[in-house]
Amino acid sequence: MATQQYKAWSVVIMSTLAFTVCFMIWMMFAVIGIPIKETLGLNETQFGILIATPVLTGSLIRLPLGMWTDKFGGRIVFTVLMLSTVIPIWMMSYATAFWHFLTIGLFVGVAGGSFTVGISYCARWFPKHQQGTAMGIFGVGNTGAAVTKLVAPIIVVGYGWTMVPKVYAVLMLVMALVFWFFTFSDPSHKVAKTVTMREQLAVLKDPKVWRYSQYYSIVFGGYVALALWMTKYYIGEYGFDLKTAAFLAAAFSIPGGILRAMGGYFSDKFGAHTITWWVLWISLVCLFFLSYPQTSLTIQTVNGPATFGIGLNATVFTIIMFTLGIVFAIGKASVFKYISDDYPDNIGVVSGVVGLAGGLGGFFMPIMFGALLDLTGIRSSAFMLMFGIVWVSLMWMYFTEVRPVHADLHEKSLTTNP
Repeated sequence: MATQQYKAWSVVIMSTLAFTVCFMIWMMFAVIGIPIKETLGLNETQFGILIATPVLTGSLIRLPLGMWTDKFGGRIVFTVLMLSTVIPIWMMSYATAFWHFLTIGLFVGVAGGSFTVGISYCARWFPKHQQGTAMGIFGVGNTGAAVTKLVAPIIVVGYGWTMVPKVYAVLMLVMALVFWFFTFSDPSHKVAKTVTMREQLAVLKDPKVWRYSQYYSIVFGGYVALALWMTKYYIGEYGFDLKTAAFLAAAFSIPGGILRAMGGYFSDKFGAHTITWWVLWISLVCLFFLSYPQTSLTIQTVNGPATFGIGLNATVFTIIMFTLGIVFAIGKASVFKYISDDYPDNIGVVSGVVGLAGGLGGFFMPIMFGALLDLTGIRSSAFMLMFGIVWVSLMWMYFTEVRPVHADLHEKSLTTNP
């Protein structure tokens, strides 16, 4: 008979693999969306809507999925979720019109809701001091975005974009079956049957939940948005072909997934607040440099006009994106450490709310990226937008977490030394 520790690690490993496959599928428009855009003649805003559509349902469904996970258990909910997407994924290869892709994309996007199921399912198998690490390991499944960027272009070049959904549909079916046979259920992890929906949703009145949602909207929502947008950005800004652009874009996506486990470990060791505070500051610095557009500056000198080019070349840009991917990975883990610390008995619902907010960030931002590009013609306007969002998060954290602590310390010092 399997020990509790064996069951716990089996659940984490299989959930991580399943989440990786789900994330591959959730992000496939990052690659196949480019040939679809060319075929349909879409503008930048329409392209943003196309790639963001699956993110919408994957976000909206996170709250009910979190509630169902608390009620029925992660094993059954995760398995049914994966099986429900197999047919829509396959059907994607037969879409021909813009509305076809949008409609089918809504059903495919359900795969993105797997995060809320898995995060709650995994966390409950571990004691509190290990939950950050467990959730961080599960979050490594975000590397599915990088896997898609590495695998899907090869399929597109060799067999055309329509082969990608067919391969992914088979992969999802196999993963669902393997997941079911190698995971376990524990009745003690479910909430009591007497707990009502109103009681579960009472967390929506807690301002801390909305603050954590704001943090997550940038570290996860920004990650999703950039994972969808970067392949096309490299093509437009630096003139790379699809395979090279997708490969370079993976430099952002890979650390954004793999290093999430490290973020969970750091959060367990140093605390969610400390890690999140530094994540937001480093993100702000990275986005400041990424926001600066390619610029030609002409100066009148004694020898005549001298023109200088100011902007990031592809190498420096990729290095900064890699750094941003690292801090986003750590931040995604630290935000959920807040949740496991503050809501140990309601992880599913709270992670559903926070995950929904993060997913909506990933939905709206690509659309705004496209709209800003159509409006201004400046590609780096995407990073300008994200810079503003991070600044709001930092200010919110300062006034609700940092400043009150300093005020308490000052008051205690006055009491101790009158």
